[in-house]
Amino acid sequence: METTEAAPPVEKFFEFSLLGLLASGLLAVVGSGYLDMPTMLVTAIALIVRALIVAGVVRLSLPGGVVTAITLAYVGFYPIDYFFISGPTFFPAAVHLVFFVAVIKILTASTNRDYFLLKIIAFLELLAACVLSERVNFFIFLLFFLILGVATFASGEIRQSRQRRITVAKTSGRGLSLRLAAVAIFVSIAILVITAGLFFFLPRTARAAFQHLTSPHLHLAGFSNRVTLGDIGEIKRNNTPVMHVRMDKLEDRGLALKWRGAALSEFDGRTWSNPPTQSKVLTPDPAGQLVLDHAASSSMPRHISYAVHLEEMASDALFFAGAAEYLRIDSTVFRNSLDNYRVRFSDSHNLSYQVYSRLEPLLRENDTPGDFVEPLTRDWRNVYLRLPKFVDPRIGKLAKDIAGAELSPAKQARLVENYLRSNYGYTLELPPAEPADPLAFFLLHRKKGHCEYFASSMAVLLRLMGIPSRVVTGFQSGVYNPISGAQLIRTSDAHAWVEAWLPHRGWTTFDPTPPDPNQARVSIWTRLGFYADAAEGFWQEWVLNYNLDRQLQLATRMGESGRHAGLNWFDGVGPFFLRLSTAIFDFLKLHGMILLGIIALGILATQFGRDGWRWWTTRRRVLKVQRGQGEASDATLLYQRMLKVLHRRGIEKPAWLTPFEFARVLQEPELSVLVEDLTAAYNELRFGGNPEAAGRIVGLLEKLEALAWQ
Repeated sequence: METTEAAPPVEKFFEFSLLGLLASGLLAVVGSGYLDMPTMLVTAIALIVRALIVAGVVRLSLPGGVVTAITLAYVGFYPIDYFFISGPTFFPAAVHLVFFVAVIKILTASTNRDYFLLKIIAFLELLAACVLSERVNFFIFLLFFLILGVATFASGEIRQSRQRRITVAKTSGRGLSLRLAAVAIFVSIAILVITAGLFFFLPRTARAAFQHLTSPHLHLAGFSNRVTLGDIGEIKRNNTPVMHVRMDKLEDRGLALKWRGAALSEFDGRTWSNPPTQSKVLTPDPAGQLVLDHAASSSMPRHISYAVHLEEMASDALFFAGAAEYLRIDSTVFRNSLDNYRVRFSDSHNLSYQVYSRLEPLLRENDTPGDFVEPLTRDWRNVYLRLPKFVDPRIGKLAKDIAGAELSPAKQARLVENYLRSNYGYTLELPPAEPADPLAFFLLHRKKGHCEYFASSMAVLLRLMGIPSRVVTGFQSGVYNPISGAQLIRTSDAHAWVEAWLPHRGWTTFDPTPPDPNQARVSIWTRLGFYADAAEGFWQEWVLNYNLDRQLQLATRMGESGRHAGLNWFDGVGPFFLRLSTAIFDFLKLHGMILLGIIALGILATQFGRDGWRWWTTRRRVLKVQRGQGEASDATLLYQRMLKVLHRRGIEKPAWLTPFEFARVLQEPELSVLVEDLTAAYNELRFGGNPEAAGRIVGLLEKLEALAWQ
């Protein structure tokens, strides 16, 4: 025999499960990196406060007037959010609105309808994470959402069953157990199917459509056409992965390389930028490759080949190590006059490409003229020698002191590089107050800074010596991850250096920045980070980017594994799978939508055809009754509709009770009165032939259905 003491634990379990469901959805959105800190904090505080209320630690009840006032205030705030805070962009403002509704409902929910809305909000959170997130942490939060979803729906079913319980007409224990088992199985399968479909489908299609509505994770100013002194130092404080590189040869792993992103030529004393230039569209050759540079040196330069995967960042630049000669990429590529390469911004998110590059030979003290290099034109030479409107005369004197009597441009550049590396210190700390002339303050007074101060100083000193130069921004080599076999480059590896134009050599790289004395060492946390980064890479490669090429690659690996294990009788599986997959893919590409439509129509006809016809005939009879044309035969139809409404509340009519006896044993007074009045009208229509009773039955049914949803 059940007792009423079991009700509070069920209520608490249900509410805690629902709060956990909302929290897992919130964390999934937070894990994507798109949710701003104020929204995250307000929602988290609301969840904590509601948890304390459920636990009985605090008491809080917001009056209706307060809720109305807050809602009206947010209605006035929404246009401000849309036009001035979030954009104007629709998606962030809509996310703020959804979380505002969530906070209000979390703090005030008390009815079944409120709890139903909270479940919808939790699903919307997960849907937003599906669209926004491409990281492996989504899978973890999805598992939590699945477990808490089953707990929420199962405990909610128990809770509603207790609310509907009556003495005679109630669901049996066995029936309740079967319903709970069915609910648990259905919810688990439904969540897995829906979220798997959303996650594998939306990031490849809907994400491309929605990404212009969202703000990027972070803005890496060093990869635009404008860099202000101090920007890269701020970027280096972040440790977000931005690029993974896989070398094709084992001996190339761990090379100290520089990943060139953009070269900048104009300097006004504080900011580097580029003059307006036209970009050339590069067309791939018949083999699908882009030929970037045909130049080759007779000194047999070293070549490397590698694959790059760019994470999501606010840049359309392509990053190369050395001089890229060949490029394979699934995007349109543009090159400008400064040898900067970029793609369309819409194609730059999670971009992958393969490169074959020529490494720059080392500059030796006694370098002799090499192959002929076409000199700079007069116009471009003037561009790369242009100085700010005002240069402190002491900087010009410093340039003469460093060069001394040396006349060779190559040796002059090396002297400047060594002078800055030897006499200045490295720090990420900015000056306490912004100086009027940052470059003079760095060179003549502070004598410490980070990479773009050193690069800017060297470029200006070289221009004062008459050597064309430009500042280059990109990344240092990063760190090799032995778990994934890829080079990991993060925002903390952002760097700036110098390219100087030397006779008979062309553009040559110089790096005047000294080593960071506080360089982080490899610790246990770094090694653990390698595992997390490897998992993230696996998720990107084999989940988000899983396509026909990946299927064929996996089939090839399985075939190779089988041959290595001596399973020779499976040798023909690889080519057969290749031909079969290609044929299926071609067929689906041509006829997939038609086939999908036929299958969908067949499923709909099979599953809903009979029910739809039954609904249509029933609906026609109900409309006939509402027009006052009811017949005695309609009484049974309307009474059965009443029984279905009661069934949704967990109330079953025993076969041994007459309709009036059944109405009088119902424990809820309001429900009992409605059922008794409806039974009387049912008798009038069925046995008395009174057509007016049909209209009364329909009205009573509407009241009964409204009561059933409360």
